[in-house]
This record gives sequence, C-alpha cells and structure tokens, in this order.
Amino acid sequence: MAIKKQYLKTKQTCKVTFTVSAKEANKVSVLGDFNQWNPEANELAKLKNGTFKGILDLDANRSYEFRYLVDDQYFNDEQADSYQWNQFANAENGVLSL
Repeated sequence: MAIKKQYLKTKQTCKVTFTVSAKEANKVSVLGDFNQWNPEANELAKLKNGTFKGILDLDANRSYEFRYLVDDQYFNDEQADSYQWNQFANAENGVLSL
C-alpha cells in the first residue's frame, strides 16, 4: 500500500494517490470521513499488474480518517501519517494529514 501527496499551488487542495497491491482481490475501495465512509464512493481501478489505484482531490490543511475495503475486509495503510482509535468501528483507522 502506498500514499502519494501532491499539493496544488493555485488551490488549497492536495491530490492524494492511493495504491493497493491486491492481485487476488476483485474490488478495493478507499473510504473515510472525506466520503462519509461510503464504500461505493471511491472504488480504486484495477491495473493490469494487479495493483489498485485511485486519485482523490482533498482539502489541504486538515486530517482525514480512512481505511481500505478489500473484498469486504478492512485494512489500514502502513504509510498512514498516524492512527486514531475509532469508537464506532471499535478499531484503529489510518489518519491522513494534509
């Protein structure tokens, strides 16, 4: 799993590229407070090499909790900026600080 951040000079926006290596998976989504935890909102595209990839434009100067949903199982990204306990999920979520 990987996260790449690209800040735009003309806007208070950051292009965030999410990459998940999951060759055997059929469906991978990134969900978090940026999309109201909707697993259908940001499905990642499967590339020929089995990697899933997607780019989101997110507001800069704030933090977001997020997780990946890989074929109905939740995973955190090891490259998250930090982790935050979430009472609702009863688990830690990754935190993306922009």
